[in-house]
Amino acid sequence: MKNTIVLILLLSLPLIFPGKTAAVEASPGTTFPADTLPGADAPLYAEPYRPQYHFSPVKGWIGDPCGFVHYQGKYHMFWWGKVESEDLVHYKEITPYAMTGQPEGISYFTGSVAIDRNNTSGWGANTWVAAYTLFNRDSKKQSQGISFSNDGKTFHYYDGNPVIDLWSTEFRDPTLFWHAPTARWIMVVAKALEKKVKFYASTDLKQWTWLSDFGPAGAQDRAWECPDLFQVSVDGNPQHKKWVLVVSIDWAKEQYFVGDFDGTAFRLVEGHPSHPLYVDHGLDFYASRTFRDYDNTLSAPVSIGWVATWDYAQQAPSTWGKGFWSIPREYALKSYPEGLRLVQAPIRRLESLRYDPVVVKHTLPVGVHTLPQFMPRENVYELDVTFSTETSNTFGFNLCVGEGRKVTISYNTDSRYLVIDRTHCSAEPIEKFARMTFAEVTPVNGQIRMHIYVDRSSIELFTNEGKEVFTLLTYPSETQTGVEVFALKKGTSMDFKAWKLKSIWK
Repeated sequence: MKNTIVLILLLSLPLIFPGKTAAVEASPGTTFPADTLPGADAPLYAEPYRPQYHFSPVKGWIGDPCGFVHYQGKYHMFWWGKVESEDLVHYKEITPYAMTGQPEGISYFTGSVAIDRNNTSGWGANTWVAAYTLFNRDSKKQSQGISFSNDGKTFHYYDGNPVIDLWSTEFRDPTLFWHAPTARWIMVVAKALEKKVKFYASTDLKQWTWLSDFGPAGAQDRAWECPDLFQVSVDGNPQHKKWVLVVSIDWAKEQYFVGDFDGTAFRLVEGHPSHPLYVDHGLDFYASRTFRDYDNTLSAPVSIGWVATWDYAQQAPSTWGKGFWSIPREYALKSYPEGLRLVQAPIRRLESLRYDPVVVKHTLPVGVHTLPQFMPRENVYELDVTFSTETSNTFGFNLCVGEGRKVTISYNTDSRYLVIDRTHCSAEPIEKFARMTFAEVTPVNGQIRMHIYVDRSSIELFTNEGKEVFTLLTYPSETQTGVEVFALKKGTSMDFKAWKLKSIWK
């Protein structure tokens, strides 16, 4: 079974071409007060494939999350447009384009935002400072620049830019944060094709000193991008924390490293594996960011990623624009026999969207069957299902079923592999979209839990304690809403819970 899965996956791997960048220039958008978009037949936020509880902008492209800040009781998020949220369930788009004053021929790539509480920059206490990659459209050079804002909505270009410049075409995606033990700012930047993360320090956000490099390590086939570095509690103990470095790789995935950061260098924990540890085992999760908590009220790091892969991101069959972000996830580190591993959980506040609950408990018959208790009319729902694993079996779900298409999620108790097959799912012809993915998932107390969020054109699956997570795009037709359960043998019990989920836009 294991060898067969590996062979299938190798045959379905995409071709990825070096030189592709992970950020697209943000374009000024337009806010539409009316309830429809120009040229669109469907009402605003009801367009085909528009997610109903994930954030997507009213119009235009959205790519890598940038500048995630928790400040003054709100979550502030940028893609160089801006959106705010009080609960990370409902969103208010503030401005379609926040950056001003850049020279001709310069574009903004991925970056981050910090709050300069103590006026280290000279622009005033509590100034918002954005750090980002400056892309020169003529020379293709990538360097790091900053802009400042007094209101967090409009950012003014610093005339001393760039603040860090290696004269490189592959140097991008800074993360900026204050390191209290050394009383200075830290900037973490990817040297993409060298598969390195570079660390810099500054006391004023304008003059920067190189500190150290980390890498290559783990997966290092093509490129590293969008680094993020943050502290995470270990085994629920807020007094015991480690640093986690997340790096987006190969324009398609994210890997993470667990270690210590002393304000100068990042070092792996003892016994860290040489093989890559993936943040998400799905097909479409990239460039995630964690919120910098300037209110000091968050109990755990919260992350959101871009639900896309560069092979087909620009082919998305959506009318309002391209792209959306994942549901927010809380991070923790948990000890396992093989070492510390990152675990993820969807934020609990999403439960406020639930309605029409369904509970089913039974032993699965052989074959494929529907559940008459849960037959949603649209792909906007949540499943929380636990299967027993004591009996040798292969079981799982068919989701987005209809018109001869489906997404299959199957688990084999003998190989312990969970396989997701969306080869025949999309109602739209998208090049390189037909793929499979898999990961080994170890049962916990003789059970496998599948916590699944389905939203119009995506699926997010959290297994067991969130050690293995899978995110993928789907693009089913509006009539592909079937839900099926299957088993190859007798003897597997199922505890099934499901809810329809309200739209956050209505």
